[in-house]
Amino acid sequence: MPKIALIVNPFASAVDEHRIALVERTLSRAGDVATYLTERRGHATELARTVADDVDAIFVFSGDGGFNEVANGLGPDAPPLGCIPGGGTSVFPRSLGLPRNPVAATEQLVSAFEQGRTRRVSPGRVNDRRFLFNAGVFFDAELVRRIEANRSRAGRPGDAAFVATLLGLVREHRGRFDPVLEIEGAVRAAFVLVANTNPYTYLGGAGVQIAPQASLEGGLDVVAPTKVRPRDIPALTSYVMTGRRRPKSVIALHDVDRIRVRCFRPLPLQADGEDLGDVESVVFTAERNALTVLA
Repeated sequence: MPKIALIVNPFASAVDEHRIALVERTLSRAGDVATYLTERRGHATELARTVADDVDAIFVFSGDGGFNEVANGLGPDAPPLGCIPGGGTSVFPRSLGLPRNPVAATEQLVSAFEQGRTRRVSPGRVNDRRFLFNAGVFFDAELVRRIEANRSRAGRPGDAAFVATLLGLVREHRGRFDPVLEIEGAVRAAFVLVANTNPYTYLGGAGVQIAPQASLEGGLDVVAPTKVRPRDIPALTSYVMTGRRRPKSVIALHDVDRIRVRCFRPLPLQADGEDLGDVESVVFTAERNALTVLA
């Protein structure tokens, strides 16, 4: 009988003992299930490295941070990865077409495993960290940092708190974002957003369409406004939510393998919604066909 590893982040917002039991029961129809609970940041990476050579599939019940950690523990010959949505947003499994309900998603993933239905996707890498769906320097990374600060005091903020944080950041800068970095081979920009799929993220049920051509099987898509002024915000907002009528002030690169960014001062960096600290130089690369996932 196939061997299945289930890595669970028990602290994810949509994970509890009852749902873990339901997921385990569903997975047990496809094989022998061994469950591992994460205990600290980085633990999922360690667990993935430990079990990868001994199982036929690895399932992760977590939010996007847990999916990211497991992906960072898997090599090119690792067994297929199944991501069960257990976070508030769960961008990666949603981008694979999985339902938000964890039991329904598990049933779809079990069916894919039994039928051998997989996809070979191309994660990105920023400096030494792999990412599955997005990364960014400055604007979205600063949002991630502020949201994480609120999470530590009162749990994960909801969409209303996210919008309030975003508006607060824009208001703090009075709607003006000047060039603070340089994209190698391109121009100076106010911030950089790097997408590995579309949508870039979700706001409730709505996808944020920053890079509408981005694909998990392709390279990286890069979006970077050269500068932002208050008069630009309505057009930028429309573009972000629809993916149409990109403003002329926004640089867009499609399906690239590598991009280097030099910051004029230390700026925040994020990958898959995780704060990676401040950086002065960043290299983003595409790892073509490096990861097998169930979908």
